[in-house]
Amino acid sequence: MPEPDLTSTEPRPVYVIGAGPGGLAVAAALRARGVRAVVVERSGAVGASWRGHYDRLRLHTTRRLSALPGLAIPRRFGRWVARADVVRYLEKYAEFHELELVTGVEVTRIERAADGEGWTLHASGGRLLAARAVVVATGYNHTPALPDWPGREGYTGRLLHARDYRNPAPYAGQDVLVVGVGNTGAEIAADLAEGGAARVRLAVRTVPHLVRRSTLGWPAQRTGILVRRLPVRLVDRLGAYAAKAVPDLSAYGLPRPASGLYSRVLEGAVPVQDVGLIRAVRGGRVEPVAAVTGFDGDAVVLADGTRITPDAVVAATGYRRGLEGLVGHLDVLDERGRPIAHGPRAPRNAPGLHFTGYTNPISGMLRELSLDAVRIAKALARG
Repeated sequence: MPEPDLTSTEPRPVYVIGAGPGGLAVAAALRARGVRAVVVERSGAVGASWRGHYDRLRLHTTRRLSALPGLAIPRRFGRWVARADVVRYLEKYAEFHELELVTGVEVTRIERAADGEGWTLHASGGRLLAARAVVVATGYNHTPALPDWPGREGYTGRLLHARDYRNPAPYAGQDVLVVGVGNTGAEIAADLAEGGAARVRLAVRTVPHLVRRSTLGWPAQRTGILVRRLPVRLVDRLGAYAAKAVPDLSAYGLPRPASGLYSRVLEGAVPVQDVGLIRAVRGGRVEPVAAVTGFDGDAVVLADGTRITPDAVVAATGYRRGLEGLVGHLDVLDERGRPIAHGPRAPRNAPGLHFTGYTNPISGMLRELSLDAVRIAKALARG
């Protein structure tokens, strides 16, 4: 598709920053309402984050509940869509909706326009883009985060963030420590165990809630949708009851968590959907160990005092939103660097500035991005 002219003198468009699912969905929803939207993406193609994820990854949400507005995900992709097929879908989505897309341009700072009408975007190459409104959709998983472990800089072993893990082939026959037992760490650990690593240990700081991806054909996502508006205590009790359907791994070093499932969700920790971890732990192919507290030369130091020397350490320690440089000066972020307003609501002190994709909902990220996209488009069309 042809790239739009960023120097055009036409009426100011809505600029959407980020060509992931959230940004593309907003642009399509705006276009459907007759509002011109230009998507600006710093990488060379749509779906950059999905292109960089590990090979094994599949959506933990169903195909039907993961489609973006205006285009279904093809049935041939199956119920649990593979990473490569998500990328194909996003490419088709941009083409189908004839979205105005500029790649290879990074927006580095957003400021109020000098004339008080809209916003000015500072972009790579010295570009200044005039926008009537801006939707920031740079993604929940933007900047890899590594804890500042003591001794990390002097560690002589191999340490990589989960973003740089692709598949188990390079680790065949090796001793690997995976740090972090969120969905990414759990799946990478299972992938390594199934892919030929000689030993796989999984460092656990906070024990997660483990759930089945589906039970008797009923996906966990649908349960998440049904309960997300219920009282927290009630959902916690329901979660404790449902946990009985998942094997107790206490004997293997992975006890059931003490805190409630939905209480943890509200703190930002979604349940871990089992896609092989339970089987690997029960089979002794993944060994839960204590949390990492630091490094010492070639050794990794664990919270129980154990020192181990794995061949590689894969840190599944999450991401930062990375919004400080872009909008930190506008007083629109909370103390954790997250937008203070989300979706169709703009911050009171920044009308016309919207954010999407900065929560981690139990009901499914892509579903919520789709709903947000329609709401944002409706709000901006009124404006």
